[in-house]
Amino acid sequence: MYNILLGGAAGDGIETMSAIFEKMLKQSGCHLFTIRDFMSRVRGGHNFTQIRFGNQPFHAHRDTLNGIFAIDETTYLEHQSRLSYDGFILCDESLAIDDFRAIKCPLKKTAANLGNPKVINSVATGALLKLFDIPLDQAAGTLKASLRADLVEVNLSAIKMGYALLNTTHHLSPVVTSEQLLLSGNTAIGLGAVAAGIRFYSAYPMSPSTSLLDFFNAQSSSMAIAVEQAEDEIAAINMAIGAAYAGATAMTGTSGGGFSLMVEALGFAGIAEIPLVAVDVQRPGPATGFPTRTEQSDLKFVISASQGEFPRMVIALRDHADCFYQTARSLALAKKYQLPVILLSDQYLADSTTTVPLFDVNKIVRFDQPGPAVPATDDLPYQRYALTENGISPLAIPGKSPALVRVDSDEHDPWGQITESATIRNQMVDKRQNKLKALKEELIEPEFWGSHQCQSLLVGFGSTSGAIKEAVDILNQDEKNYGALIFGDIYPLPTERLRHFAAQVVEIINVEQNATGQLASLIREEALISCDHSILKYDGRQLSVDDILNGIKNLKGGF
Repeated sequence: MYNILLGGAAGDGIETMSAIFEKMLKQSGCHLFTIRDFMSRVRGGHNFTQIRFGNQPFHAHRDTLNGIFAIDETTYLEHQSRLSYDGFILCDESLAIDDFRAIKCPLKKTAANLGNPKVINSVATGALLKLFDIPLDQAAGTLKASLRADLVEVNLSAIKMGYALLNTTHHLSPVVTSEQLLLSGNTAIGLGAVAAGIRFYSAYPMSPSTSLLDFFNAQSSSMAIAVEQAEDEIAAINMAIGAAYAGATAMTGTSGGGFSLMVEALGFAGIAEIPLVAVDVQRPGPATGFPTRTEQSDLKFVISASQGEFPRMVIALRDHADCFYQTARSLALAKKYQLPVILLSDQYLADSTTTVPLFDVNKIVRFDQPGPAVPATDDLPYQRYALTENGISPLAIPGKSPALVRVDSDEHDPWGQITESATIRNQMVDKRQNKLKALKEELIEPEFWGSHQCQSLLVGFGSTSGAIKEAVDILNQDEKNYGALIFGDIYPLPTERLRHFAAQVVEIINVEQNATGQLASLIREEALISCDHSILKYDGRQLSVDDILNGIKNLKGGF
């Protein structure tokens, strides 16, 4: 297993270099997991990509590095303390880096000799490939798929010349024989929506959700998806609601600040009982916060967003496979129960890339909306909000049904007409809330990981999943004392498995990417179970496996 970092300033081409290197690693048969750390600026500053690769699957990052490619001295200064003693620093010979681990090469001169100084990163890519004995067989194809046609030849020459600069010092043992996907979390969300038959997506660009809009825009023609870049998030969610009312499988996406603008319309979807999926790709707040970094601080907000009371479901996406399957499931559940479903992701999951087995579309949850149970006649007008035992009323689609389909943001009677009746108000609130009874039967219990005889139980949700699992595996190498519950379905909160382990263990430790322990608070509220310790991180950088191990060791909250 190797863990290397590629660093430089914004505009230095680190992202393009890492994307090409990733593809070549995948083609060579490696598993990989990549995280991206970048500043909210177009030029300058310090950005880096960290790639973990080898002969086993990875679902989180580690802090210790085996190698660094430093395009500038800042990269070395920022990260040399994390480099292992036997690691390497690949850099240009001109950099003032005095370190016995440095491998200085004429990267700039080689690029200049090719007549294009900008291909220095391709020279470095070739050098890295040679260091790890990765053949160049796929280089041309990778470049053709990644770059403009007029840039392929010079960059291919640069890679070949970089390859000749060094000797191999590390040997990989690739084991992947089955076909793998290499994709980001946001791409996996998009694929899940496509597999579930999405027909409308609207959004206003807001990092780190913007790549979702890019994905759907790129697929709009081939997949028959109507995509609208709205003027703001208020328009985006209302467009999605309108599309869903018209019968389309619809979704919108944003980050926390944009979701704040959506909350009034979210309530409209709740009272009008319109199927809607909204993706909140979290970043640190409040206000602008850290636009390009990560956090899990929107949980309690989305659970209670918008005024009044109405049923909704909140699903925290845990990994890239979860992004695919849970997105498809969320669209089905929204249609089945005619309510809003909120998907919680975050920058870490959205922008990280990994290798995963091909998704199985036969495993996705589907729901085909039936027509009205009782057709409307002159004597019996269609009741859009008919009082039913399970709270789910017949849903007719305007234009596809002869019935008049009324909808309103005011409280209404079974026919959709505005009412001031106290009796009907009680009936409608109770009807909507009754949906939760059936929905709770469909909740997926949190995934358990570790020893079933554990005495210490870690609880987490969403993107901390991979780091928690690996930390538990490491802790259990000595004594089988640790287990973990990682929540995906998070509201309504499934509690059966939680109660089972809470009765067994000595301590419960909540692991969260926020300052207040929002999951621990929800567990206390919903299950009357208190966590004993917290491992919390809220500096905008994702909890690593090492953060969790150190937190367990210190048994104190915060870093």
